Amino acid sequence: MTFQPLGNRVLVEREEEVTTTASGIIIPDTATEKPLQGKAIATGKDAKEEGINDGDTVVFGKYGGTEITLDGTEYLILSSDDILGIIK
Repeated sequence: MTFQPLGNRVLVEREEEVTTTASGIIIPDTATEKPLQGKAIATGKDAKEEGINDGDTVVFGKYGGTEITLDGTEYLILSSDDILGIIK
């Protein structure tokens, strides 16, 4: 299934957080927060004009976006206004 965001929307796949500490202690999923960065999978026309491209690693706010599941994978649809920056 393909998904094309409209306008200034961006489809983001969250990056997995490290679940083990340096000393080898495993942190359970219930004790971790959802990551605040991810990879832009698809971008709308207006988001591309703002400099956000497919494949960029973006940082976003904690409470922004709408979560969806496509083909068993969880994604986040964000407005480009919710994206705080691009990691280069």
